[in-house]
Amino acid sequence: MNICVFSSSSNAIPEIYFEEARMLGRLIGDSGWNMVYGGANVGLMHVCAEAARDRGAKTTGIIPELIHAHRLSNPNDHEQIITPNMRERKYLMRKRSNAFIALPGGFGTLEEILEVITLKQLNYHNKAVIFINTNGYYDSLLEQFEKSYRETFAKESYRSMYFVASNSEEAINYLLEYSPSEPLSKWFNVPNKENEKKN
Repeated sequence: MNICVFSSSSNAIPEIYFEEARMLGRLIGDSGWNMVYGGANVGLMHVCAEAARDRGAKTTGIIPELIHAHRLSNPNDHEQIITPNMRERKYLMRKRSNAFIALPGGFGTLEEILEVITLKQLNYHNKAVIFINTNGYYDSLLEQFEKSYRETFAKESYRSMYFVASNSEEAINYLLEYSPSEPLSKWFNVPNKENEKKN
C-alpha cells in the first residue's frame, strides 16, 4: 500500500513536530507499506521519508520543477518524479496513493488535504483521509469544520470522510481497520424557495 503524506517543508518549526514525523515514517516502514510525498529534502517531508526508508519503505518523491531547481529535492528517494507544475504534482500524488495522511503543515499542506476531502465528497475516490493532530495543531481548522456543520454549509455525514488521529500510531491503526464507506451524496434535500413564497 502506498501512503501519501502531506506535511511541512519548514525546518524552523518546533521539534515536537519532527518527532511525530519520524514516528510516522517508522510505522509506515514497519507496516510493510511505501510512502509517496512531496519530495523535498527539508522539513517534516524529509525526516518522515528518511525514517520510512530506514525501516524498509520505498519512497517516491514527486516535486515540481521550480522547487527542484532550487536544489530542494531529496536525492535519496527510490523514485523521483519532477513535474512541470504543482497541479501535475498533486495529481500524481493522488493517483499513486491508496491513503492520505496530513501531518502539520502550512498553506500547501492545507490545500492538499482539503482537496482530497473535496474529491472524496464528490465521489472521485473512497480512500482513507487522516489528520495527525500533533500538539493540537489542527484544532482551529477542526473548529471551522464544526462551524460548517452547525450552519449547514456541510452535511453531518461528511464527518465520516476523514479521521483525526492524535498521533501516528492511532493513524496507522485506523488504516489497518479502514474499509471504504458507501458513497455520500453531496447535495442537500432543500425546499424549493419559489414554492415556499407561493405558499
